[in-house]
Amino acid sequence: MASVLALDGADKGTVSAMAGPLQDAFDIGYAAVGLLVSVVAFVGAACTVPFGLLADRVPRTRLLAVTATLWGLAMLASGAAVSYGWLLVSRAFLGAVTASSGPAVNSLVGDYFPARRRARMLGFVVGGELFGTALGFAISGVVGSTLGWRYAFWWLVLPTVALVWALVRLPEPARGGQQGLSGHSGAPDDEGPTGPARQARARADVAPDERLVLRTDPRTLPPWRLVLYVVRIPTNVVLIVASALGYFFFAGLRAFATVFTSDQYGVSTSVAGSLVLVVGAGGVAGVLLGGRFADRLLESGYLNARILVPVVCLLGVPLLVAPALHSTSLAVALPLLVGGTALLGAVNPPLDAARLDIVPPLLWGTAEGTRTVLRTLSEAMAPTLFGFVADHVFAGRHALEYTLLLALLPLLAASLLGLPALRTYPRDVATADASARTAADSGRAPQDGSGTGTRCDSPGNTPHGGSRDAPRDGPGDAPRDGSGPGGGDQPG
Repeated sequence: MASVLALDGADKGTVSAMAGPLQDAFDIGYAAVGLLVSVVAFVGAACTVPFGLLADRVPRTRLLAVTATLWGLAMLASGAAVSYGWLLVSRAFLGAVTASSGPAVNSLVGDYFPARRRARMLGFVVGGELFGTALGFAISGVVGSTLGWRYAFWWLVLPTVALVWALVRLPEPARGGQQGLSGHSGAPDDEGPTGPARQARARADVAPDERLVLRTDPRTLPPWRLVLYVVRIPTNVVLIVASALGYFFFAGLRAFATVFTSDQYGVSTSVAGSLVLVVGAGGVAGVLLGGRFADRLLESGYLNARILVPVVCLLGVPLLVAPALHSTSLAVALPLLVGGTALLGAVNPPLDAARLDIVPPLLWGTAEGTRTVLRTLSEAMAPTLFGFVADHVFAGRHALEYTLLLALLPLLAASLLGLPALRTYPRDVATADASARTAADSGRAPQDGSGTGTRCDSPGNTPHGGSRDAPRDGPGDAPRDGSGPGGGDQPG
């Protein structure tokens, strides 16, 4: 899963590393270079919801294998471009096929790993994107400087072949095979008091939102109703917007990192690519530590850990990055940039795990596809907007510096937007858990698109009708919140 995201990141890093040679080859400016990145995101935004719906219905590993094959063909076409228009069209096709990665990967992670470990495991997966971006800067920069910009794209076909080989052999997990946040599957390794849904009931007296409790197999509903459902989850809306703002800054910084480093600190393109690799290592460390730290807090009993960690990290990024962008001393800027990138990387794994917490498993692909639309649009707009501001608003030697400083403001806004999620997250977790429990109570398991049945306790099965009788997990377990005659919690 990490390698799927790594190849996507490597491609975007390659465009940034080859910004200078591409400008010379096609006689284009900053805005045109930014458009090469943006067109991938714009086309991807149009395709993510269809791919999300598809990921909930067909074998996800096979879907990734097919799209990765097409991805390799698109990279061959990019390197063979003889005009800017050719390169732009090949990039657009690339955006269409890479749109499958987010929904399929996120859904697979939810089924491969138990709920209490998802943030730390997502750290490894998201780390792949940053690692790939760093490799795109470093290796593509060296290859492009030595052999030409075409080979900077072509070398990426080799790891793509290896990835396709691995994906074809990767087992497709049963949907809902891992228990939900309440530990309702009864697996000994996953059962315990650290489930956020149980903490919500036991400590915060939180009942699920009965209006959002699923009472039918969601895959039988029209696509528009599924999309409407996931955007009605209050915490999900907040996390989508906050995540999009974070990716907006990261996409703009990634697109012009090599050019900015060369201009601001007076180093060559190849050295700038190596420095970006060092800074990227800070981001990889951040995604690994951020998910682990959030899970440790969760296991210690802090229910909102997967929300609090991203909020604090988003607030800290501008405090470190702003002085680094303004400084002309590489010795001063490098450690600040590494620290700021680490904080930015630490945001994503807890947020991704939180989204899995608040969405029923049979809608993970749809929810990720819906979320990726706004994220991808923000990534699409960032490089072109950064380039336009640098060309026309802050024209001059410090144009990119002032543009990047201005782009730190959305990170502060994302941090503030995360605060309401601290209040809504417990209720939304309890709602997703209630959907899982009503599905498990029905005792019927729908089939996924591959013909592999889900477990009988997996969420999303067709539940009972309008009954409010409280299902029980087992001896001593509390009934579902709000399901008793009085609508309140009852002792186990």
